[in-house]
Amino acid sequence: MTSSRADLVISGCAVLLHDDPDDPETTGFREDAAIVVRDGAVEAVVGAADADGLAAVERIDARGQVAMPGLVNCHTHAPMVALRGVAEDLPTEEWFNDVVWPIESNLTPRDVELGARLACAEMIRGGVTCFADHYFAMDAVAAVVAECGMRAHLGEAFFSSQGPEGRERSLDFALRARGAADGRITTTLAPHAPYTVDDADLAATAALAHEHGLPVHLHAAENRDQTEASLARHGRTPIEVLADTGLLDTDTLIAHGTGIVERDLPVLERASGRVAVASAPRGYLKFGWPATTPVRALAAIGVPVGLATDGAASNNSLDLWESMALTSLVQKSAEGDPRWLTARQALHHATVQSARAVGLGDTVGRIAPGRRADLVLVDLTGPHTQPVHDLAATLVHSARASDVRTTIVDGRILMHDRELRTLDVPSIVAELGERLPALLDRSHGRRIQEYDN
Repeated sequence: MTSSRADLVISGCAVLLHDDPDDPETTGFREDAAIVVRDGAVEAVVGAADADGLAAVERIDARGQVAMPGLVNCHTHAPMVALRGVAEDLPTEEWFNDVVWPIESNLTPRDVELGARLACAEMIRGGVTCFADHYFAMDAVAAVVAECGMRAHLGEAFFSSQGPEGRERSLDFALRARGAADGRITTTLAPHAPYTVDDADLAATAALAHEHGLPVHLHAAENRDQTEASLARHGRTPIEVLADTGLLDTDTLIAHGTGIVERDLPVLERASGRVAVASAPRGYLKFGWPATTPVRALAAIGVPVGLATDGAASNNSLDLWESMALTSLVQKSAEGDPRWLTARQALHHATVQSARAVGLGDTVGRIAPGRRADLVLVDLTGPHTQPVHDLAATLVHSARASDVRTTIVDGRILMHDRELRTLDVPSIVAELGERLPALLDRSHGRRIQEYDN
């Protein structure tokens, strides 16, 4: 450590560390430790006593708390918090065609901005420091990210029904916003899905990704019905469509993947790009889908699986703690094996693997010297988290989003002791409430797209 004054010292906490980032079971904790932050990065993790005399601009006494890497929400549609609870208890096709896509035809950039503000407030309060967003009017989302201090991986969604202009808008946004917000924004091309974007547009997207050094984020093999429909119509699974159109030769983040089947695994294993999958188990349970993301099979071929919430219109919350716990529980049920997925594996998915999934594996996802200081402090003094016999199990299966006390991104404190510092929730909620009648109007009969697998 240098002798000059640190920007931030967090002391007295247990710190989650990854001794071997490729082995989830080496996830462990250093007790009574301190984290020294300088210039937005972690400078050192030391014993609390070693940091007592270190000068710092700001200090946090974190006794009774655990310091973790900030959680990464690998796939969401942040502005859709405005539609939380609007489309309930519906099959996928009706959810899209009868409610969500008619409402989304009303969206204005201001609606998107307000939704993004509310979503960012929810995520900061829940310990999410970075999110991958796939939506419309993404300039508005980028502006919110720049203002509120979060990190984000953003893509402007498009359908083939929009013509070439949709793909061009996605590219234009990705090139303009890349590196914005002091480097906290990374960007991606964002075709919606193989069932709404044709092969020609997918191939064109792959070519643009190569030309401009951009990744791709899209929905694919979301559920088994989509895979079966693709096989019936085209003789190929959605994953095989991605391979045939060149997308798997780019860095690709696949949302959901509960429809990934056995024949897809060698296709994914042969991919020359960095391919990852984002899993949001709560939504799959809610839609009654018969399968979940095959995490164990993907792990066996080296495909990282990041955790996600999807949008709040389908998931009702942006609570990544719930996603983490459900991932462990649903995987145990799906595999019929209580030893899979362990609490330490779940923490690995929420941190290291999620950072890798959004292309930030060398930047965030671990608390280690040189990593950006994206950190959260979790209070484990409540009755629902006591006594602590196994810190990993307590964090995954007992702690809640509301136990996050402090959220830090790039060394900047965005929330401390549950008080948000960069967003004014009452004003956001008030204005959004005034705009909801116009946003929710479906009497016009329009849809932005048709869902037909």
